[in-house]
Order: sequence, then structure tokens, then C-alpha cells
Amino acid sequence: MANIKQSLIKAIETAKNESKKRSFTQSIELIVALRDIDMKKPENRINEKITLPNAINKPFKICVFGDGDFALKAKEAGADTVIGRDQLEILGSNKKSAKKIVKEHDIFLARADFMPLVGRYLGSVLGPRGKMPDPVPPSGDVKTAIERAKSTLRIRSRTQPLIQCAIGTEDMPSDKIAENGEAVITALERKLKSLHNIQAIYVKATMGKPIKVEL
Repeated sequence: MANIKQSLIKAIETAKNESKKRSFTQSIELIVALRDIDMKKPENRINEKITLPNAINKPFKICVFGDGDFALKAKEAGADTVIGRDQLEILGSNKKSAKKIVKEHDIFLARADFMPLVGRYLGSVLGPRGKMPDPVPPSGDVKTAIERAKSTLRIRSRTQPLIQCAIGTEDMPSDKIAENGEAVITALERKLKSLHNIQAIYVKATMGKPIKVEL
């Protein structure tokens, strides 16, 4: 896809200009329509993590699993919620509270040795929502892990041949949003192994109409 960045910039500018001003900062979303892929086959489903070149200007709620010094450093680094071993076990027996935690947070990290516990107690809630935590070594820099996670995007497909994800916000420069979109499309190209499987690409503001990206 030659010159995809310029095509994305043009579509993003149109999406921004045509969207009415709202009382909140709208996201800029990328929509990729796929074709000739049987989404009923598990091997064809897309579940990829992508490191974006530009962090998205929106607040993220961060949940970290760990205890001791690791938990203290997570709090200092800005984690909204830190869950230790005892609380994790309690959540495992209270699905309503577990689902609330999962719904309210965007980013999940866990001290590496906590991963089996997280899987045991919350895997059935986190897994289907694509929110299983990324492991951080016990001696690792949790602050750096949090910052990296803020620039990480997960793209997923379910039963429909469609990928939709936020690649920026309307107050970000269009070229930075376009670079994020380009990173997503590049990752999809690697996964699909054929450009033929990409039928069309659109961008839109949260409350705006889709604008087709000319390929």
C-alpha cells in the first residue's frame, strides 16, 4: 500500500472537519474491513498486540497485580488499582466484583510470579475480554512497563471480518494519528500475508461518519 500515510492523513483531516464539536474529546478510530476470511475458524481470528509509535492522548485506568515493593512502585508510577494476593483470591470468588474491575480498567499488568494466580482466579473474566495482564519481572521497572503499555494497542476480530480500534484523539496532530494507523495496517498485513484480504479502510471520529481511505 504505497503512500498509505498520506491517504490516512487526508481521511483523518476530513473526519475531524466533518465531525461536530462535542463536549468531550473524541477518539479517531480505524476500521479495516476484511474479505475472504472464514472467521468461524479460530486460526483466522486476529488477536495482536501492537506498539504504537505515538501514545494516544487519553486517560488510561491501570490495574497492577502484585505485592510488597513491587506494589509500592506501581502506585508511585500512577497505577489506579493495585491488587495483592489476598484481594485476588477474594475477587476469584466474587464474579460481579471481578467483572467490575475488568470493565473499569484499560491496562492490566502483573508481577510475573502472579500470572498463574491471575489465570486461576480471574482468567475466565480477563481472557474473553482480551485483558490478560502483561507480565513484569519481579525486579523489573514497573514504571517503564506502565508507560510502554500506554502505547500498546490490542486489535481483535471475533465473528465479523472487521477490525475497529482507536488510533488517536481529535486533538492529536493528524500525521501522528496516521503513523499509528499505519502501524496497525502493517501488523495486519503481516498477519494476513496478503493485501487481497483487506477490502477497505476507513477512519472516523467517535460520533462521526466513516471516511474511506483511498488506497
